[in-house]
Amino acid sequence: MGLVDGHPGTPLKVQLMGLELAVNDTNRMWHPDAPVPSGVVGVVWAAVALGSRIDGVNPDLTRNPLEVIFGLIRGRVVWPASSTCRSFFGVPRPRRDLQELSRKGATRTAARLVGQGTPGILEAPGAVMTTSNKRDVVDGRRDPRSLVGQVWIFDPQGIALEQATSRWNPLSYVKGDVKAFKLAEHFASSARADGAVQDAFFESAGQDLLAGMLLAAALGRRPITQVFIWLSEPANEEPVDLLRLHEYDLIAADVQGVIMAPEKQRGGVYGTARQMAACLKIRAIDRWVAPIGGNLTGDRRPHFNPDAFVRGIGTLYSLSKEGQGSAGALVTALTAAVVEAAEEYATTQPGGRLAVPMLVVLDEAANVCRWKNLPDLYSRCGSRGIPIMSLFQSWAQGQVVFGREGMRKLWSASNVKLYLGGVSEADFLRELSELVGDYDKSTSSVSYNKGVRSTNHQLRRERILDASELAALPRGRAVMLSSGSPAALIETVPWMKGKHAHAVRASIAAHDPAMPVAMTAPAAAPVATIDPDDLEESRP
Repeated sequence: MGLVDGHPGTPLKVQLMGLELAVNDTNRMWHPDAPVPSGVVGVVWAAVALGSRIDGVNPDLTRNPLEVIFGLIRGRVVWPASSTCRSFFGVPRPRRDLQELSRKGATRTAARLVGQGTPGILEAPGAVMTTSNKRDVVDGRRDPRSLVGQVWIFDPQGIALEQATSRWNPLSYVKGDVKAFKLAEHFASSARADGAVQDAFFESAGQDLLAGMLLAAALGRRPITQVFIWLSEPANEEPVDLLRLHEYDLIAADVQGVIMAPEKQRGGVYGTARQMAACLKIRAIDRWVAPIGGNLTGDRRPHFNPDAFVRGIGTLYSLSKEGQGSAGALVTALTAAVVEAAEEYATTQPGGRLAVPMLVVLDEAANVCRWKNLPDLYSRCGSRGIPIMSLFQSWAQGQVVFGREGMRKLWSASNVKLYLGGVSEADFLRELSELVGDYDKSTSSVSYNKGVRSTNHQLRRERILDASELAALPRGRAVMLSSGSPAALIETVPWMKGKHAHAVRASIAAHDPAMPVAMTAPAAAPVATIDPDDLEESRP
């Protein structure tokens, strides 16, 4: 559906399912029958093409951008519902550059992005998972999302002051030896201090030992806290017996070899593994990942099941913060469990993608969710209906977690990249400046020869935004790089000015402890339930 509103001498406005294209330039008016500016055409066509692939709509979408534009206007082309951002594009005069837009405020001529975090979460048609180290992400969105489906909150560090009324058993993820090694890797990555010098032997041996212990605990249907107890008792051979009982003889031999190693070597390996699993000894964390009293059959609290979650339209908020007692390893493991469950479910769907996309928002990705394989996910999750939105404070922050090449891989695989300013890293800003590109600047010179005046016009290439201008990008502006489209300067619109402002304010008032008046919103029925006693399917 579309609406064209305009007549000679007034700005042209085209509104398409949350997308508004507007030309408002006092020096150039547009007639409704005039061609749509090429910059808008390219951006809209890219958005429709990408969204159509994700949603599985518009199977016969034309490759002609102009036909797409008029198809949207006339209702022949469907605007994809899974678009994670709703943008307002203003059309500048020819050759008007980003530098000029920045100087003039770009109020009417730059693009407006209405939806980085809050609108994307609130408008997502399917399940949503988000991580953060702040409670505001929960307070402002939990009530609106509860009207859609069940809301789960994983808050082992008490960031949102939530009580452990539900739990997630990380060992339910361990359905075999491969998943055990993946879970151990999440613990190792989260425990690794930035810039710390690693010992190649003890780091690898400790991670392997932890994987063996996690697998043994899953096989023996023990709570995950039993793993830390075993790591505190190097002579305890119960894990070896459990592994052999279930015919994991080689992994049992590996654990047995560490137990029988010289005392100094054994102490180093066990100490390294114990450091990786240190969060399991925190009592507050224990309530969220282990049954009350250590009894799996006696704990009647709802048990979060990633396989059921990805088939519904619920919301999961997973919170942790860096520092001593961080639950980052568990948040990373939970994120991995959900995304992998979604990938497995997508393989059973037509076209190998989720019929209803699942949105993953990783706020503070380098602090909260230090997922080593995240760059690889970007190259495949989008095509499976699992759009991922990752937020970093700086390029260097991501490079510490993923390495130089890993961060470049993540950046290159992203379809949309936003730079919101506030970064002082010269190398990154110079590269970003090159990606924004150059423009042709027209210059003229006047000369006189024997009383005859002559004017020469020349074009020269100049950088649109240099590194210093990117570093000083004003608040409320951002640079957007989108696949298949030129760079765009956009104006970000906070949630307070968006259409969800009232619902978000009401949710904050109901849950923020600093608010004097409590407000409530009706909760929806759970989208999926699971019997906490029924853990047989989780066994390797």
